[in-house]
Amino acid sequence: MDENKLIAVVGVSENPDKFGYRIFTDLLGAGFKAVAVGARGGKVAGQTVYRSLKNLPTKPDIVLTVVPPVVTDQAVDDAIALGIKEVWMQPGSVSETAAKKAKDAGIKITDRGCFMVARGVW
Repeated sequence: MDENKLIAVVGVSENPDKFGYRIFTDLLGAGFKAVAVGARGGKVAGQTVYRSLKNLPTKPDIVLTVVPPVVTDQAVDDAIALGIKEVWMQPGSVSETAAKKAKDAGIKITDRGCFMVARGVW
């Protein structure tokens, strides 16, 4: 994974026990450029949490979903609208509908593995 790419984590939570929190803070701690997206907004690890991909000040290179599949559907719709070219769906957030829609739009999809395992963290 290229540390210079901006990763938007959709599903960031203020709760340290949630995967969205753990993934986001791990990325920051490992030196990745990451931005938080969560329906509640607010702040996590001193970073602004944006309510949707459409609210981000900069278009991310990669969207990482850590949300229920129905929310992944919306995130992929937003990714298509924004011209984002890569989406990584964490286990539990995979939406077959969203994956097909993204692939049809030319978006690279990873929907068969955990991002943190691929990074060698878990």
